[in-house]
Amino acid sequence: MLGSLESEVMASLRESPDGSARSVRRRLEQRGVDVAYTTVATILSRLHAKGMVHRRREPCRGGTRFVYRPVDFERRYLRAMLQGVVDLFGPAGVVHLSEELEKVKPSDHRRLRRRLGL
Repeated sequence: MLGSLESEVMASLRESPDGSARSVRRRLEQRGVDVAYTTVATILSRLHAKGMVHRRREPCRGGTRFVYRPVDFERRYLRAMLQGVVDLFGPAGVVHLSEELEKVKPSDHRRLRRRLGL
């Protein structure tokens, strides 16, 4: 669904929502991802076109810039994925998924349930 650099940009936005291309690039650099400002700006524009981020224009140093915020797509994506498991594998897939979820750390399990709205 997302390329590796797009995933890195999304992770950066989730760490600190409402980021400009410059602030996203700075966070990526802190995580050891060396990428040009123009590349980050292009990725953010593409993520906006895909509906993965919202953006708003704000004044900045005599001009304007876009500030980006991630869309809460995880809940929709996870629900669609779960429905896909049911559709493709039926009850056996649900049982297997349930067994795998039992192996997840409790903190991750709570976070997943929160994201799913459960």
